[in-house]
Amino acid sequence: MFEDRVPHILEGDYSPRSAVDIFTKDLGIVTDIGRGLKFPTPVASMALQMFVMTAAAGMGRDDDASVARMIADLAGLELPRAS
Repeated sequence: MFEDRVPHILEGDYSPRSAVDIFTKDLGIVTDIGRGLKFPTPVASMALQMFVMTAAAGMGRDDDASVARMIADLAGLELPRAS
């Protein structure tokens, strides 16, 4: 994923290839199944929260690389913008 998403981040291109909302849905399914089986999913659970925060910031329909934008916004950093 790193090799696929980082070029989009560096280009400032967040046009959807796989939207944040899709990952939120899928990670929700994973964590629900884990909870039902009493099987821990700490990484998926944290990832779900990051995607939910990104969607709540208005980027739900943008590319899933937008999680990097949300983190940068929280940290007060500026990522490259599309030319």
